[in-house]
Amino acid sequence: MIMEMRVYRCLPGRLPALMKRFDTLTLKLWDKHGIKQAGFFTTLIGTSNQELTYFIAWDSLADREKKWTAFQSDPDWIAGRARSEEDGQIIDNIVSQLLVPTAFSAVK
Repeated sequence: MIMEMRVYRCLPGRLPALMKRFDTLTLKLWDKHGIKQAGFFTTLIGTSNQELTYFIAWDSLADREKKWTAFQSDPDWIAGRARSEEDGQIIDNIVSQLLVPTAFSAVK
């Protein structure tokens, strides 16, 4: 198993728009493409309260490539993303890391 950690740093005041997009569009499309989320988090204490951090569980790198590519090219995602940004850009930058559990991890 591979865990992907993604941190979305939003432009000031745009975190609610990003969270709405995940809640009303993105997660439904992930279900359609078999993408399994493993948790979403906002920053309570830290350097930014304009971040959304989440994890996706992948079976393998090939699984990620197939499903992420299908999601990114889905016409519903492309149109929905554009609609969600009609009031302006949401994301300042994205940091993504692919992680593998250690032998002693509670997550296998």
